[in-house]
Amino acid sequence: MELKRVVVTGLGALTPIGNNLEEYWQGLLNGVSGACPISHFDVSLFKTRFACEVKGFNLSDRMDVNIKELRKLDLFTQYALATAQEAIEDSHLDLSKEDLVRAGVIWGTGIGGFTSYGEEIVNYANSPEPRFNPFFIPKIIGDIAAGHISMHFGLLGPNYVTTSACASSANAICDAFNMIRLGKVDWIITGGSEAPVNFSGIGGFNAMHALSTRNDDPSTASRPFDKNRDGFVIGEGSGALILESLDHALARGAKIYAEISGCGLSADAYHLTAPHPEGNGARLAMLHALEEANLSIEDVDHINTHGTSTPIGDLAEVKAITSLFGEHAKNININSIKSMIGHLLGAAAAVESIATILTIVHDIVPPTINHFEDDERIDPNLNFTFNKAQQRKVDVAISNAFGFGGHNASLLFKKYKA
Repeated sequence: MELKRVVVTGLGALTPIGNNLEEYWQGLLNGVSGACPISHFDVSLFKTRFACEVKGFNLSDRMDVNIKELRKLDLFTQYALATAQEAIEDSHLDLSKEDLVRAGVIWGTGIGGFTSYGEEIVNYANSPEPRFNPFFIPKIIGDIAAGHISMHFGLLGPNYVTTSACASSANAICDAFNMIRLGKVDWIITGGSEAPVNFSGIGGFNAMHALSTRNDDPSTASRPFDKNRDGFVIGEGSGALILESLDHALARGAKIYAEISGCGLSADAYHLTAPHPEGNGARLAMLHALEEANLSIEDVDHINTHGTSTPIGDLAEVKAITSLFGEHAKNININSIKSMIGHLLGAAAAVESIATILTIVHDIVPPTINHFEDDERIDPNLNFTFNKAQQRKVDVAISNAFGFGGHNASLLFKKYKA
């Protein structure tokens, strides 16, 4: 059986530095930090009082959704619908002409309706009667974002959500890639969304000592690969991609951003929350992506790292890169856009894949901002694209995503060539 080629034909982004694709990309190139004091709830008693929030978002400004319907949707689902809408519009798919049995949704989220869950439990605890909102369950379950996208656009093909912590949307994209190249569908809306900036999210990650506590200077708190990094900055938002078989895209005259040709998956099998200290699982994921794409290590021009700004995680990923790529690692532009958008958990891979794709399209690598002091444990000859975007030809790029539980995923994108 000959596998189909898979291309990216539509993108949608809702991030802490831009509420649409163009705003997001310009924010990345300009090195904008999305970190700010938390506005969603009272944080006075928390160790961390800042995050990378989405700003000025209202779903009813983008879609025909009334207030009654909005009350049935957790924020992570609202984010998902907004970016799916933008991606469909960007792809110029005419749904009236499509066989919607051959179109689906594969989405990713790490936590799902976290905000609604917390609010409902608090309401229950403070209520004289044990009452729950009848939409409580449909608001919090992780699969519901894919369900709403499917219902909104009338897509009748595969419809489900992947959950693998912070690798969730990478797994979703990988599944969509495989579904299309096997010929089961013509196109899929894929990506991920997350809305974890709430008291449970901040309190829970604070209890793990995972978050930065630089409350005096939030905009520089996310410092991937910097010597004084002290934890990640939690973020929220969504990213949507239209993956399509090349045959289908060409037949309808679609614009093509890039081709996805490799997906590598692995497990650390090491620790509940910490990566393998030598980056063994991360190395395997990148290697598998290269092998599936039938490319060599010398072909890679850029790596968008998981790069969360944690002391252990960043170092392990660097070890994985140097172990796999050897001397060629010095020729690769490495970056972490989490320095700007924070860590979007299950949505991170989708939003970062979009950045990776646009890097290939425009031949410019967004910076890793907030670098102040080198970490003596990291090879100074590696190019982390610190503090300023760098122009260079990018034909092949890898985007990494790793999650609690030892889940590793690497997605390989390349310039589309006929």
